Amino acid sequence: MKHAPTLFIAALAVALTACAAKPKQDVAPPTEAPPPEPMAVDATEAPEPEPLAPEAEPPPPPAPTKDVLDTVAEAGNFTTLLSALETAGLKDTLKGPGPFTLFAPDDEAFAKIPKPELERLLKDKKKLTAILGYHVVSGNALTATEVAAMPSASSVAGPQIMISSVSGSVKLNGVSSVRSADIKATNGVVHVIDTVLMPPKKGSKKQEVSKPETNK
Repeated sequence: MKHAPTLFIAALAVALTACAAKPKQDVAPPTEAPPPEPMAVDATEAPEPEPLAPEAEPPPPPAPTKDVLDTVAEAGNFTTLLSALETAGLKDTLKGPGPFTLFAPDDEAFAKIPKPELERLLKDKKKLTAILGYHVVSGNALTATEVAAMPSASSVAGPQIMISSVSGSVKLNGVSSVRSADIKATNGVVHVIDTVLMPPKKGSKKQEVSKPETNK
């Protein structure tokens, strides 16, 4: 049995030699995943957007249904003017076929006249008729644009109403401004003014206007 270790060592050496002589197997490198296929692009051109429909024009304002007198009465701020027209007997005239252009002084305009003078005026039918007639142009329903282009206009009372345009504002006789324009009626048009006009005295070219009341 003395030879047993020697045999074992010899067998081990043979085994090691065999392992060393055995060729190494090639190891394949890891393969990378192929890149994703690009998404197909639809070559069809997108349809052009349909043109927008043109904006609809605003509907025209409704046709007036009231005459000049009823239009003023409905507004609610012409109490003194309506009372004066009643006294002067001119209500029926403004309900006629026209056409009329009425330069209508509102209650604030009449309030510029000193109270005692206004009270006397509202009782004087002859003078009141002349003053109110000076605020009416008959035969035409003049728009504010047409009025502004005129140097003057013939009133029903006879004297001319002098017209000027300053910075886009229409003035009558140089002092009375059109506060609100182009209020249409079935028989004419109304322009609200802020000062009562006084017709010139006979033989005078100077146009009078109402004087504001002063506090004493």
